[in-house]
Amino acid sequence: MPLRGIPVRALPADRGFALLIVLWMLVLIAFVTIQVTATGRTELRISGNLAANAAAEAAADGAIFEALFNLADARPERHWEADGSVHELRIGNSRITVRVEDEAGRINPNLAAPPLIEGLLRGIGAKPETAADLAQAIGEWAGVAQNAKNPEQLLAEYRAAGLDYAPPASALESIDELGRVRGMTTQLLDALRPHLSLFSPAIPIAARADPLVVAAIAFAQGGPVTSEPRAARTDANAGPVVARIQATARGPGAAEVTRTAVARVGSFDPKGYTLLAWMDGIE
Repeated sequence: MPLRGIPVRALPADRGFALLIVLWMLVLIAFVTIQVTATGRTELRISGNLAANAAAEAAADGAIFEALFNLADARPERHWEADGSVHELRIGNSRITVRVEDEAGRINPNLAAPPLIEGLLRGIGAKPETAADLAQAIGEWAGVAQNAKNPEQLLAEYRAAGLDYAPPASALESIDELGRVRGMTTQLLDALRPHLSLFSPAIPIAARADPLVVAAIAFAQGGPVTSEPRAARTDANAGPVVARIQATARGPGAAEVTRTAVARVGSFDPKGYTLLAWMDGIE
């Protein structure tokens, strides 16, 4: 036993163990500090990106409404035409590119006769036999095909193609639905998409159509599949127009947002327009 009143000195081994614990605690504190700092920086970057994207999204939405007001404005100096023109706007810290097109220049798969679809398919590069078969299949899906097969035959065809459903013979609710049509591929649908709309008439207005749609119209009317430059429309103010407005906003921090809207514009509505569709991205 140690003598009373005489202090007991720590042994060298005890002193080393205590020092080791202190060092480990310092390392642990440093590690936690680094993690907290890194997490904070990451969260700040995420917050900054979210704020930048929200600002760009708001700018794109604002540009669409500005386009609607200009489309409805009868004053020549303010009026925009739905002729495919591109307009540059600046809202806040975002630069916006706005493109306005007339939906009447696109092909409506819910209303178009199969020869019109076939002409478009040929125009995008499908082989003649593939184009004819797929155009008939699209018409059968939408219920507009001539000489359509009965439901039992259609079901047998789809089952032979490895599909467990049959065409509904009713109007499409979206262009994406065409991806379920027998014989449709992703590549063909991607090529068709820029030329289709569910808001266009049964026969597109050639003066508002792109060259491939013009060629499809010519093919459906018995002519060759050739393209010609888009013509100027002479009846731009002759009634309501259904316009597709695509706005791409580029803001700070490399934020980029694209919004697409389809609206019927004309004096029939107190606001001057009626929104038909509102979509994220390019449709």
